[in-house]
Amino acid sequence: LAVGWGNGVDAAWAMSPGGCEHVQSTTDCRRKWLSSVPGNLQGDTEELLLDDNTILVLGHASLLSYHQLKHLSLTKNRMELIEPGAFLGIQGLHALSVADNLLFTNYSLTAAALSALPALRMLNLAGNQLTEDMASVLLSNLSSLESLSMARNVIMRLDSSIFTNLPQLLELNLERNYIFEIDQAFEGLQRLQRLNIAYNYMTCIVDFNLTQLRVLNVSYNMIEWFLALESDDLFELEVLDLSHNQLLFFPVLPRQSKLHSLLLKDNEMSFYQLLPNGTSLENVTVQFLLIDGNSTNITTVKLWDEVCYSNLSSLRLLDMSQNQFWYLPEGFLAKMPALTHLKLNQNCLETFHLSERDPLGMLTELDLSQNLLTELWEDVGAGPTLPSLQLFNLSTNMLRALPDGVFAHTKQITTVDLSHNRLDLCPRPAVAGRSAPCVDIRGLATLTRLSLAGCGLRDLGGHPFRGTALTHLDLSDNREALSGDLGWLRDLAATLQVLSLRNTNLSSTTVDFSAFRSLVGLDLSGNTLTALPASLGALKLRSLDLRDNCLEALPADVVWRPLGRSLQELYLSRNPYNCCTLGWWEALRRVERLRVPDGREVTCDYDSQRLSAGALPEPVLRDCRWRTADMALLYLVLALPTCLTLLVAFTVVFLMLKPKLLQMVKRRCGVSSPY
Repeated sequence: LAVGWGNGVDAAWAMSPGGCEHVQSTTDCRRKWLSSVPGNLQGDTEELLLDDNTILVLGHASLLSYHQLKHLSLTKNRMELIEPGAFLGIQGLHALSVADNLLFTNYSLTAAALSALPALRMLNLAGNQLTEDMASVLLSNLSSLESLSMARNVIMRLDSSIFTNLPQLLELNLERNYIFEIDQAFEGLQRLQRLNIAYNYMTCIVDFNLTQLRVLNVSYNMIEWFLALESDDLFELEVLDLSHNQLLFFPVLPRQSKLHSLLLKDNEMSFYQLLPNGTSLENVTVQFLLIDGNSTNITTVKLWDEVCYSNLSSLRLLDMSQNQFWYLPEGFLAKMPALTHLKLNQNCLETFHLSERDPLGMLTELDLSQNLLTELWEDVGAGPTLPSLQLFNLSTNMLRALPDGVFAHTKQITTVDLSHNRLDLCPRPAVAGRSAPCVDIRGLATLTRLSLAGCGLRDLGGHPFRGTALTHLDLSDNREALSGDLGWLRDLAATLQVLSLRNTNLSSTTVDFSAFRSLVGLDLSGNTLTALPASLGALKLRSLDLRDNCLEALPADVVWRPLGRSLQELYLSRNPYNCCTLGWWEALRRVERLRVPDGREVTCDYDSQRLSAGALPEPVLRDCRWRTADMALLYLVLALPTCLTLLVAFTVVFLMLKPKLLQMVKRRCGVSSPY
C-alpha cells in the first residue's frame, strides 16, 4: 500500500526560496538539507514534498502559511516528533506520508498531532519501528482514514483494539512486520477491501470470515493451513495470494465468492487420495471427539476427501507452480469453466489428462514445464480440447511424443515451448515399416513462436514447418540438427525474424542465410565458426550473437556492408581474436548506434597471452604495426642500405682506378694524331 505523490503537470515551473521547485500547485523540496519547513514558499501550494531532508521535529504551526495543503510527504527525515499543533491551519490535509522516520520515540505526542486532521484519508507510517501498542495509540483518533500503511515496523500481534476506530478504512498494508498472531483484529473494519499481510510469520489462517474483502495478500509467510469459514454467505474476495508459504493442502476456500485469481506458487501442496504406488486412501476415515460441557459429539470424516465444495466458476487465474502435485483429482478443473491461465510448472506431474470432463474451453495459457511428464492423454472421440489456447509450455519434461491431433482444435495458438524433451518433428522416415513418433506442427497457421531447444533433433529434412508462419524459432542445443544445409527451413524464409542456432555444432562458413531476408535476430554462439558466414553480410540484422566460437577476426569491411549498417546489438566475447588484426574492432567501436554489451570481455591473443582488445599496451601495438606492415615496403627498407653500400663501393673503386683505366683504353684503342 503506497500513497502516490505528484501530479505530472505541464505548466511552467518557478524556483521557490530555499532552492525548492514550484510547478503549479506542487512544491518540491526533496534533498535540500532542510532542517525545518520553509516558511516562505508559494501560498497556493497543495502538495509539498519534503523527503530526504533533516527535519527532526515538525514544530508547532510549521505549516500555518499553507492553508490549501492537501498532500504532505516527509519520508526519510529521521524525524522523531510531530508536535501537537503542527498541522494548525491545514484542516484539509488528505494525504500524509511520514514513512522511514523515528516516530517510535515520541509516538504519544505524535498521535495528538495526527488527531487534529479531520479530513485525513491516506496515512503512511511505514518504517518507524512501531509496535502494536504504539500503533493503537497513533490510530486512536483517525476515523476518516481510508488507506493506511504500517509496513516495515515491528508489530508482532494484532487484536481487536488496534483498528477499532477506523470504520472508513478501505486499504491496509501490514507487510514486512513480525506478525505471528491475529485475533479478530479486522472484525470492525466493515469497509476493508484490500489487505496486505505479506512477509510476516503467520502459520495458519482458520475461519477466514472477511466477507467484504476483495484482495488478500498473505504471501511469504509460514502458513500451513488456510480454512475459510463454512458458510453460504457470498464473499467479495476476488484475489487471494497464498504464494511462498508452507501449505500442505489445497486451501479450503469460501463456498460462494467472486474469486478470479488464486496464487498458490511455491508451497508444499499435494493431493493425497492416491499414492504413487497406486494405493488409494479414498475410504480412510478419522473420528473427531467434540466435548462441550456435558455433551459429547463424535464426527467421522474422510481424511483425504478431495471434493472441492467451493464455487470456482469465476476463477480465471490459477497458479499452482512449485509444489509437489503428482496428479490432479478427476474433475478438479471442471469446476473452473472460466479459467484462462493455468500454471502447473515445477511440480511432479507424470501425466496430464486432456478430457471432455475438463474441457478448459476458455484456457489461453497452460504451463506444464519442469515436471516429470512422459505422456499427455487425450480422450479418443472427445470434443474439442483447448480451443482457445494461445501459449502451451511443455519444456523440461520427458515427453517423446504428443497425442495425434493435439493441436487440431487450437485455432488461436501462437506460442509452443517443447524444449528439453526427446522429441522429433514430423515427417520422420519409417523405422521397420512403422512410423517413428514425432510432433506434427505443420499447418498451424497461427503459430509464431516455437522453442525446440535441447530436443535431440537430428538430420532434419522434408518440410517440418510447412504451413506455419513462425517469426521466432529456437533450435539451440541440438548438435546433430544441422548436418546439412538449411533447406528444411526455407518454408520460413519470408516470416522468420529471430533464429537461435546456439550450440548446434555449426562449423561451416558456407551455410547460406541469404534467403532469410526478414531475419533481425540471429544467435550463432557456442559453435566452431572460424569466419563469419559470407551470406550474413547482405542481411539487415539488428542483433547478432557470435560468442564462444573460433573467430580470429571479422571482415575488415563489415561496417560498410548492410549487416554493419543495420546492427544495433552485437555479442563478440570468448573468441580467439588476433591482436594484430583488430582493425574491424576499432571500426565497430566507432559506430555510434551499435551496442556491444560484452565489449569489456572481448579479448585477443598475442604470443600466447590473452589481452583486452580495448586496451592493448603500446609495445604490443608497435610490434603489431611491424608485423602487419606492407611486405614490399618492408623488403625495400631492408634492401636499401645494401644497395647504397654497393653503390658507394663501386664509386670509390672507379675513382681510384680511373687514370690507369684511361691509359689502358688509349693503348688499346687510341690512334696517333698528327700535329
